[in-house]
Amino acid sequence: MPQIIVLPHVELCPEGTVFEAQPGVSICDALLSNGIEIEHACEKSCACTTCHVVVREGFNSLEEAEEKEEDLLDKAWGLEPNSRLSCQALVADSDLTVQIPKYTINHAKEEH
Repeated sequence: MPQIIVLPHVELCPEGTVFEAQPGVSICDALLSNGIEIEHACEKSCACTTCHVVVREGFNSLEEAEEKEEDLLDKAWGLEPNSRLSCQALVADSDLTVQIPKYTINHAKEEH
């Protein structure tokens, strides 16, 4: 089973972490299932950018982003060539190293 390595994020995962993920599950669902409360304001419907991640390693193992995701990513804070919406990127058979950006463009956070 592939591993997801999450780089440290000040609020969501200060120490970073490593966990196994089932192929076919979204990166967002894998993060949430492992206690990393990444934002997902649109409830994972590909309608916002709050679950934006940068895939530092393993990017090429992911299926290509669809046009709707690409259009939304253009609005994401800290966009990089290997950025994805974690609700749309499905884990394949390769390990992934993921960085959660410091900011999102969500103006109304839950639980804050």
